[in-house]
Amino acid sequence: MTGPVTRIPALYLSHGAPPLADDPVWPAELAAWSANLPRPRAILMVSAHWEEAPLALGATEPVPLVHDFWGFPEHYYQVRYDAPGAPELAESVRGLLRAPGTPVQDIPDRGLDHGAYVPLVEMYPAADIPVLQISMPTLDPARLMDIGRKLAPLRDEGVLIVGSGFFTHNLAALRHSGVPAWSAEFDAWGREALAASDVDALLDFEHKSPAGRLAHPRTEHFAPLFVALGAAEADLTSAHTPVDGFWMGLSKRSLQFG
Repeated sequence: MTGPVTRIPALYLSHGAPPLADDPVWPAELAAWSANLPRPRAILMVSAHWEEAPLALGATEPVPLVHDFWGFPEHYYQVRYDAPGAPELAESVRGLLRAPGTPVQDIPDRGLDHGAYVPLVEMYPAADIPVLQISMPTLDPARLMDIGRKLAPLRDEGVLIVGSGFFTHNLAALRHSGVPAWSAEFDAWGREALAASDVDALLDFEHKSPAGRLAHPRTEHFAPLFVALGAAEADLTSAHTPVDGFWMGLSKRSLQFG
């Protein structure tokens, strides 16, 4: 990737589920967000739905999507997102992350999962920007922040680094209509911690947040935030929230750093 570029922000977004496409509000919010971003040369996705150790690079050439959900109407399984592969980006990621004792593996037939393509369909519907997905090799927030720090130079090459999760995520506890107290409380706590750039509190969110274990009984949907935080460590005070509110009781808070 050559030529002058602008440093690209790093993002954490709540990715929703396949029915996001039918929501009357959320797709337009995502589209407006991407329209206000510098156009990236490539997109690096870290999704809650791919845990693999050691860290893995997905397909660098177009392959079928991973429809990793069950029980939905058939038309959700017909969605396509034929973005170009990103072999040059994959080579850069290997160079930044591979070190003695920290191998990087390739899984060339692993396509984009719904945590990656569902928001991208709304943000970049032309599917004309190269996309690479990498796995989360751990759910440890500090280690994920360190991965983000190592990836940060990609922002100066025009790469949009996206951590894709959900700001609250406990499907088993969604029993009634409306927003559960645990979801609202965690969302409010997270908003305040981010406004204060309180990284220590965020790193220890399971213990320092209200209802942390209810909001994230398993932490994979909050974990991608830490890759974004690491990639944007110098820009934490510029964090803002292009998308907030709730969807089916879950916080769809999404963040831009830089």
